[in-house]
Amino acid sequence: MTFDKHNWLQLALKWQGSVLPTVLPRIFLCSGFAFFISLTHYYGFDLAEQIFSSVTTNVAYNLVLGLLLVFRTNTAYDRYWEGRKIWGSIVINSLNLARKIKLAIAETETVDRENKIAVLRLLSAFAVATKLHLREQSDPQELEAFLTQAQYLQLQEVKNIPLKISFWIGAYLKQQQVRNCLSIYELVPMNQALDAMVEAFIGCDRIKKTPIPLAYGIYLKRLLLIYCFVLPFQLVHDVSWWTIPIVTLISFILLGIEEIGNQIENPFSNSANDLPIDEICNTLVKNIEDIIKAEDSPLNNEIKTL
Repeated sequence: MTFDKHNWLQLALKWQGSVLPTVLPRIFLCSGFAFFISLTHYYGFDLAEQIFSSVTTNVAYNLVLGLLLVFRTNTAYDRYWEGRKIWGSIVINSLNLARKIKLAIAETETVDRENKIAVLRLLSAFAVATKLHLREQSDPQELEAFLTQAQYLQLQEVKNIPLKISFWIGAYLKQQQVRNCLSIYELVPMNQALDAMVEAFIGCDRIKKTPIPLAYGIYLKRLLLIYCFVLPFQLVHDVSWWTIPIVTLISFILLGIEEIGNQIENPFSNSANDLPIDEICNTLVKNIEDIIKAEDSPLNNEIKTL
């Protein structure tokens, strides 16, 4: 079933991509506990609801819990947005470098065009390799379409594949400068673009390998459990059996907000709430292929005929 992002009701009821499948077992746990408290209250057992209810009505407790939830979500979204900006940098610098390689490097021999196409495809391989590295997918089979057979075999023993690919690109640029097919003034901005790509790769790796501190996550989860388990004691005296749906609704809200932070904290995997890295890479590959297929400019053609 296809969902229209502009259809408010359809989007509100969407199952795939929501946090409900993940938090549903926790909601059932809180609802089950609320049912137990409601049942004991119905049969006249007093479980000291006045003592427990003071927790959920305490202003300081509610303030701390609210601030922690907001901070958790904001921190996770900052990581998500930084990841998107970094991938934007990879795309921009890859396309700029591809354009400069296509136009600036002279072709003095027949093999030069083949080598140029091969290095342009290495730019696609760099983006795909970065995606695989961030997802901890060690099999480089997806890269085979962008590499020569010798390059693909070399990568079987390489741990940091994006860095190796960037080394190949840099070596090609240096070789063209030595052959006088590329001036030093053109080489410098090309290397700067390549440096920016490597820096972006390291930035993504930094986000992935720097999770939210474990103690912070544990503390927030404990506060949520305390709140959701104490809440029935406050409600059951006034609303009786209505305690169950109220606790279900409140636990859905609080646990859902916390789970959103969990899911977007690492934006590089392939779940519905992560960055669309597959789509970004596919678009970049198509754009680079368009650059490869593009004809030389009339100025270059004129120069070659002189």
